[in-house]
Amino acid sequence: MGLRIGFDLDGVLADMEGALLAEATTLFGGATGDDQPPLDSEDGSIADKPSVTGLGLSVRRQSRLWRHVQTIENFWEALNELEPGVIARLASIAEQRRWQVMFLTKRFDTAGLTAQRQSQRWLESKGFRYPSVYVVQGSRGRIAAALDLDIVVDDRSENCLDVVVDSTARAILVWRDDEKNLPTAARRLGIGVVKTVNECLDILTRLDAPGSSPSGLMARVRKALGMNEPVEPA
Repeated sequence: MGLRIGFDLDGVLADMEGALLAEATTLFGGATGDDQPPLDSEDGSIADKPSVTGLGLSVRRQSRLWRHVQTIENFWEALNELEPGVIARLASIAEQRRWQVMFLTKRFDTAGLTAQRQSQRWLESKGFRYPSVYVVQGSRGRIAAALDLDIVVDDRSENCLDVVVDSTARAILVWRDDEKNLPTAARRLGIGVVKTVNECLDILTRLDAPGSSPSGLMARVRKALGMNEPVEPA
């Protein structure tokens, strides 16, 4: 049986922040000020929305941006790939190596199709036929456990930590930022770190020898990525 791998979408495969930056520029121009908290009547609740702290927006403006995005028909279908061609490459490798790939996302519905269907259509347009997309809430680790995943690839250290703590899956963190900003606990907690998804695929395909068991492969992945056995957080 091939590997069972969960890939996060935004920040791993899809450029959500680039699309949000374009919409924020339309709404606010170049200024991001106004750090006052949103009024209850304006909030629209951003607690269940993906974080956009990288855009430098105040809480009030994040709330307004999310309300705006929810009005855009099929917003999730218009995103760019962070690494052009990587989804088609993933699809080809998954078919050759008999991987079972699941896509995990916290996306919310916008005008038009559901977030799940938009995500499926987006992946199909990039070369991945019949994608399995799970719109999730809560711990990624519990989801990994429920889906019996071997590996979860994510761009957020907190999601990787959930995977390590709440499942037997291995977490691989896609860290495109400067390595000096890498959370110090990542390695200690047994989280693998790569710069790109292409690098992740390079490692997995190099180590995934035909006929090898997932457990044997995971031992080789741990060694290649310098992953220690996870240590329980204090």
